[in-house]
Amino acid sequence: MPEQDPEQPGLETVEDRTYRREDWYAEEFTARRFERCEFHQVDLTEAVTRGVIFLDCVFGNVQFNASRHTDSAFTGCVFKGCNLFDAEFTGCKLVGSRFQDCDLRPLRVTGGDWSFVGLSSADLRGVTFQNVRMREADLTKANCSGAVFADVDLSGAELQDIDLTRAELRGSDLSSLDVTRASLTGAIVSPEQAAVLVTSLGLHVRG
Repeated sequence: MPEQDPEQPGLETVEDRTYRREDWYAEEFTARRFERCEFHQVDLTEAVTRGVIFLDCVFGNVQFNASRHTDSAFTGCVFKGCNLFDAEFTGCKLVGSRFQDCDLRPLRVTGGDWSFVGLSSADLRGVTFQNVRMREADLTKANCSGAVFADVDLSGAELQDIDLTRAELRGSDLSSLDVTRASLTGAIVSPEQAAVLVTSLGLHVRG
């Protein structure tokens, strides 16, 4: 049985354990902490986590389909070949985590901190990020066509060669966006954001 975390009473802690081919379909996890654990071919379809912490964990070919995560943390984790179809993250912390060859559509993220997350070259078409902190996130070459980035803090983010065609961007920090290295056809921005983008081109708007 997992031991309780002395720093967080009532929080069961598991360290340095590997799980393979576990069937956790629709399981509910609360008040647990996993450190440096590995999960391979685990089925978390429709699973629910609340206040669960995953620290420096590896997820390989894990099924997160239709899973729901609330106030949980996946910090410094690596996701490889995972399926997050219809997954939802609400108020979660994914600082420093990386996604590689994952199916992320459709994904819904509301609130939380995804700073320093690695989503380079990810297929994010139609996904939704709302009120999320994504400072210094790596979205280089990500396909975000039709995605929603509403009130998202993208300050310092890597946005080179990003595709934001028809994306909803209102309320988000676009100060790191190089419009000469992004696809923005049909993207929706506020007048204030438009002024920022025009200024980044060296233009001056005068009445």
